[in-house]
Amino acid sequence: MTLGPAPAIPADEAVLAKGERVFRNQCRGCHSLTPGTHIAGPSLHGVVGRNAGAVADFEYSRVLQESQLAWTPEVLDRFLADPGALLPGTRMVFWGLPEDARRPLIDYLRHVGQQ
Repeated sequence: MTLGPAPAIPADEAVLAKGERVFRNQCRGCHSLTPGTHIAGPSLHGVVGRNAGAVADFEYSRVLQESQLAWTPEVLDRFLADPGALLPGTRMVFWGLPEDARRPLIDYLRHVGQQ
């Protein structure tokens, strides 16, 4: 029996796997993916496309409540790059993600939110 190269992982599966790793390493300490389960931050289940500050049973910072933002992939990308720059006064203690981590994370959050 000879072993050949490992089969290639389809691109979207690889992106989702990277996004899952980013979530696990950077987000999971404060955010859940279970609807209605909040930690220091609100559940991120269904966050892509949701209005900012819209989860009824979570107490958001005033700046986030008044932001009138929708969490589109573009807005999430800007927020995840530097939360304090997009929303000065946010309570989210996070210094941002590099560009190569943001897109896979957003794709992963969108995927999880559709399940």
